[in-house]
Amino acid sequence: MRKGMSHSARSAMFAPLGQVGRAEAVAARLIDAITMGLLADEEQLPSEADLAAQFGVSTVTVREALVALRQQGLVETRRGRSGGSFVRAPANPPADAWRARLAEVSLSDLRDVGDHYLAIAGAAAKLAAERSSPEDIARLRLAADDLRTAHGIDFTRAERQFHLEVAAAAQSPRLTHEEVHLQSELGGLLWLPLGPAVPSCEEHTAITTAIDAADGELARKLTEEHLLAALDRLADVHLGLLNPYSADGH
Repeated sequence: MRKGMSHSARSAMFAPLGQVGRAEAVAARLIDAITMGLLADEEQLPSEADLAAQFGVSTVTVREALVALRQQGLVETRRGRSGGSFVRAPANPPADAWRARLAEVSLSDLRDVGDHYLAIAGAAAKLAAERSSPEDIARLRLAADDLRTAHGIDFTRAERQFHLEVAAAAQSPRLTHEEVHLQSELGGLLWLPLGPAVPSCEEHTAITTAIDAADGELARKLTEEHLLAALDRLADVHLGLLNPYSADGH
């Protein structure tokens, strides 16, 4: 899978939090960066001072966040001249862990956040068609190609990266930041490797082609259809968790 991401995508992930003094918020942002593949396995994190400046928090807050990540096995701290904090990208978690996380979310909350995400992603795709550069299109095509060979949790990461690249191609910092925020709430669940069906890779190619053709309305329509299908799949899985016998008719 690709290591590089667009500068806009990475900048959005490391933008100021707006909630100074919250180690949990810093930790959540870094966890998303790692699970989405924005930070690669073995990649060295910026220094505590640099992270504090990027997030707009104190170095003490960053230090607390890194402690939480070390406890989760997502960061390793090494001593010495070449030391620092290094990413430990997680291996594929067991499906039961994802199902437990999904079961904690109510169906109404799932739909509510999904509606918000639908509006943001659709608008981002439309603007990307109107504003994207050739470099943006090239990154979208690479992101779409990643989805052809990705499986399991790598597919989840590739999906999230694709939509983040679409938002970055819209050339709107606010939309890109909103995409990051919504992915924190929903993205990890929306593209879970659960259920018998997964999105067709042709959907990503079609979205990219529409953006490349500067057809904003088609790009928005295809993106909304893509997300609606994912939301429907997730809702079906959620209902199955609440009533495991419903699929059998018992």
